[in-house]
Amino acid sequence: MNSGAVQPRMTDRRWETRLLVVLAAVLVVFGLAAVYGASSLVTIAGGQVGAGFALRQSIGAVVAALAGTVVARLDYHRWHRWAWPTLGVVSLLLLLPLLPFTHGVAPVLNGARRWVNLGVVTVQPSELAKFAVVVWTAMLAAKKGEQIRTFQRGLLPFLVILGPVIGLIFLEPNLSMALLVAILAGTLLFAAGARIGHFLLLGVAATPLLFGAVASAQYRLARILTFLNPGNAPSEANFQVHQSLVGIGAGQLVGVGFGHGQQKLGYLPYAYSDFIFSTIGEEWGFVGVLAIALLFGTFVWLGFRIARSASDPFGQLLAVGCTALIGLSAVLHIGVSLAVLPATGITLPFISYGRSSLFVALLATGVLVSVGQARAGARPT
Repeated sequence: MNSGAVQPRMTDRRWETRLLVVLAAVLVVFGLAAVYGASSLVTIAGGQVGAGFALRQSIGAVVAALAGTVVARLDYHRWHRWAWPTLGVVSLLLLLPLLPFTHGVAPVLNGARRWVNLGVVTVQPSELAKFAVVVWTAMLAAKKGEQIRTFQRGLLPFLVILGPVIGLIFLEPNLSMALLVAILAGTLLFAAGARIGHFLLLGVAATPLLFGAVASAQYRLARILTFLNPGNAPSEANFQVHQSLVGIGAGQLVGVGFGHGQQKLGYLPYAYSDFIFSTIGEEWGFVGVLAIALLFGTFVWLGFRIARSASDPFGQLLAVGCTALIGLSAVLHIGVSLAVLPATGITLPFISYGRSSLFVALLATGVLVSVGQARAGARPT
């Protein structure tokens, strides 16, 4: 090689993955503080230690961080080979709560069987399904290439495999999570090049099914009617959303102070999980919620930057899916807290109490780091 030849100037892109890790760490630490502030009095009322929820979440954070670190150091192409086994294991976990002889393993909590006790840990299979569906959809979509634009060879195989998985989540019952998983799969297929016309046809075909799913449960129908016409809804129907808005409004600019929120005193159910954004708004104010929005916005921006510069279609789609997993969950949670979406049970990634949710969020972060590090660490500009 001619040593006098002019070499292209190279740009180090490692700052993206480093900043992504920093953002995830900040969100996790902030989440531990928020969970403690929102749950301490609730656990005391139940006769447990005030920091019980926060301690369990901290242990989950350590385990999830270790798993995310291992995944970040792996070649992400391994997920191409692991896609089918991952989806298969998660599907079995989703099936367990629906079997009549598994009540000891999958107990009924709050009228639903959404958790599986594996002895050393209790997992929520529907949370794991988000990641499994992202990996499997990215694998098959990358393999199909241009065939994704056809219906018979493109979308139909995804419907055949993912339809039963989404159905198992719905039967828990967990309609909001089933919809989220379907939206994640749709996002990946759209990114892979699927035709918009096919999505429109699927939307038309799925509308009666969605209407039937909502109408089949009184509480779902009440949530939709309350969202569409909150002024005429009975007080008990819009109680959660009303208290959520009260809490956020009480926070004003800088909040009432950490641990001084009032909504967690029995006014706002699940203030440490399903409505933790409202707790943050009350205790940290507009400054706190703006900081959370900026953190998630930056995370999503970095995720799509990593996806855009990935070296192969599978890496691109895998990064898009992991980014959407975090971003869509955050948007849905915040939208419910602000009453711009019907009430659901979607957690806020990294922050809400729930070790399965935290594990999946850090696992997705690890995959993003893996994809980012596998690119040319320096490329011509």
